[in-house]
Amino acid sequence: MTSSSAARPIAVVVAGALGRMGAEVVRAVSAAADCRLVGAIDTTPGKEGTDVGLELGLGELEVAVTADFEGCLCQASQLVRNDGPGQGAVLVDFTHPRVVYEHTRGAIAYGVHPVIGTTGLSPQQLADLAAFADKASIGGAVIPNFSVGMVLLQQAAAAAARFYDYAELTELHHNRKADAPSGTCLKTAELMEELGKSFNPQQVEEHETLPGCRGGQRESGLRLHSVRLPGLVAHQEVMFGAPGETYTLRHDTIDRAAYMPGVLLCVRRVRQLSGLVYGLEKLL
Repeated sequence: MTSSSAARPIAVVVAGALGRMGAEVVRAVSAAADCRLVGAIDTTPGKEGTDVGLELGLGELEVAVTADFEGCLCQASQLVRNDGPGQGAVLVDFTHPRVVYEHTRGAIAYGVHPVIGTTGLSPQQLADLAAFADKASIGGAVIPNFSVGMVLLQQAAAAAARFYDYAELTELHHNRKADAPSGTCLKTAELMEELGKSFNPQQVEEHETLPGCRGGQRESGLRLHSVRLPGLVAHQEVMFGAPGETYTLRHDTIDRAAYMPGVLLCVRRVRQLSGLVYGLEKLL
């Protein structure tokens, strides 16, 4: 690797570029001296061929919005084909659960490193993608939440789970979020369950007069609750209970800009990975 190739800005494609999170990523990538926006994918009707910078009020960026996902990945891959090992292009995806699996697999197939912020991948899909990334020797990252504060909450929840047998999780998001519970909430539950213990031993035979009002119950006994309302961004609460006390952990995102340091961290590190990782804590 030459010094010139090592200093070359990271080529980044953003999928969902005109969405709320995608737009923030375009702004962050465009402002980062070590990154260069080379593709903007979005399926918003009537936006094909427009300059993504002009659409987002950033001035002309000379990157046209396209709905051609594979064509954009192919072009990005060709841009860096002579840059050597560890210099591949990166895809940042904030789209929709119904297409995220195909997008991630497509990125790996084109040799583009996926950084996936779209939630909704099943455990089997994650396993399939990890195997495919290993086979292709392409590093990638699936990140349920890019907030460093959320990583700290999850670590605190996993630590507290050692001492409490009763716990419930509540996640609150805007009412345009498609999946429930959120990937972040599921990840938090998974970290708490790594102890192998059961939670919330039954004290009384419960009866729901309104089905579902007690939330979704996992095999471990943890209950997860989802709230969807306009005005919310992304929030999560983990409440533990014991005789005579409760212990509550809460994280609130009030602006999507809070995710951008985590996004850029992943963009900068994903090309050095040898496979697919799940969770921002794996990159900190």
